[in-house]
Amino acid sequence: MPPHPDSPRPTYSHAQILRVITGIMLCMLLAALDQTVVIPAVPAIAHGLRSYDHLSWIVTAYLLTSTAATPIFGKLSDTYGRRALMTPAIAMFIVASVLCAVSQTLWQLIIARGLQGVGGAGLFAMTQASIADVVSPRERGRYQGYLAGTWAVASIAGPVIGGYVTEGLSWRWIFWINVPLGLIAIFLCDRALRLLSVVPRRSRIDVMGALLLTGSVTALLLMLSWAGTTYALISAPVILAALLGLLLLAALALQETRAPDPLLPPRLFRNDIFLRGVSVAFFASAGLFVATFLLPISFQLVHGYGAEASGLLVMPFLVASTAGAYLAGQMARRMGKSKIILLAGLGGALLGFLLLSLNTADTGVILIMVESSILGTGIGMCMPTSIVVVQNAVAHHDMGSATGTLLLLRSIGGAFGSTVAGSLLTLRFRQSEHIAHLRHTIGFGALSQGARALGRLSQREHDIIRHGLASGFALAYLVTAVLLVSAILIVTRLRDIALRSSGDQDGATIGH
Repeated sequence: MPPHPDSPRPTYSHAQILRVITGIMLCMLLAALDQTVVIPAVPAIAHGLRSYDHLSWIVTAYLLTSTAATPIFGKLSDTYGRRALMTPAIAMFIVASVLCAVSQTLWQLIIARGLQGVGGAGLFAMTQASIADVVSPRERGRYQGYLAGTWAVASIAGPVIGGYVTEGLSWRWIFWINVPLGLIAIFLCDRALRLLSVVPRRSRIDVMGALLLTGSVTALLLMLSWAGTTYALISAPVILAALLGLLLLAALALQETRAPDPLLPPRLFRNDIFLRGVSVAFFASAGLFVATFLLPISFQLVHGYGAEASGLLVMPFLVASTAGAYLAGQMARRMGKSKIILLAGLGGALLGFLLLSLNTADTGVILIMVESSILGTGIGMCMPTSIVVVQNAVAHHDMGSATGTLLLLRSIGGAFGSTVAGSLLTLRFRQSEHIAHLRHTIGFGALSQGARALGRLSQREHDIIRHGLASGFALAYLVTAVLLVSAILIVTRLRDIALRSSGDQDGATIGH
């Protein structure tokens, strides 16, 4: 039987907390890097494997499996402990990395990337749940610098490392390097997570719930990744994937009400604070992915910078998001509440997107970097705070399930944001006869071709297309701002309960 929700939690010293956090930081870095490090290597992979079709699946396969598996790892860790799940997850990640490195065909690589995503899901879920085990929500700010710094390194270094390793060695080395890093991570995590106490529980694995969750998430993410890119926004494959995802989602909801030990406990969804917290995570992640996707592309296609320079121009946004995360942690520690932090963060993000939506093709990049820094600070404040809100609202024995569910919604939000941005850009391109010849070159996998196409035009044609592209980016920023207004309305009705400190009873808000 699980412990009573109001039972006291164990407390940890500062030295013990640092031991756990430093032990799992490498796992967090591994999981975050592998989402971005492969992107610059895609052209080299296509050349090496002699296959140029379905390249987007190198990224999509990882996204699908990692998203679907995250809440499963979270639930299992509530039963068997974080340490018992972390080691198999890292081991799976290492094995999958080896399979990626030795792949001889594109589909072998795609399958291996899917397996790697499952391991990555375990790394994400276990790191966030383990942090919640040892650090109270109110004290999270004291250690937010370590976590925010790790994410900053991954965000900035991923594409740089991927490009450097691919050009200097081979694309296969971006996967081989995971082997020694993974072995070190196993040693450090096993040592660090021995500190965590495990409460024995009798439970039954909700196999049917896991299958339905995997199927529904896969169908919905396929719908999002296909819409406006592989297929038209309104097309049979997109509609069928959406209907299948919704049908499986309904079946999952029914299954979870009947399962003796459900994968996604219904009591979580009766908690209004939990619901509002995961909703904010969804919208904040959508905004993050929109900015991450659009900013470097706009620097290249609208302002004429190369891939390397556009990466440097995005750095103020990434650094500001790290600073926002650290600021939010310090504010939470001082105030003991989080509602005002979420409102400030969402307000800053909204302002950033509105300012970006007013830009034209003639707007200077310095001003854009300032606007993106405002946006990054706001998004950075929202991402960790939404996790704290959710983890503060649930009982300790539901921490893994709650964290996994939040990460699930956050991943879907990111896919939703990227899809909305891509669809709006494609729609804007198709509405203009002046850029009709770019219809088949602008997209997730062919932006470099679009840039070369611009270089072959006359100055007048070039200017017309630049202004047309700028209006497409402005529309995408404006629609994202509207989405963030929805998030702000959700937060205005959030019950602002005090953040727990070490030794406080937990789970008091369940069912209210």
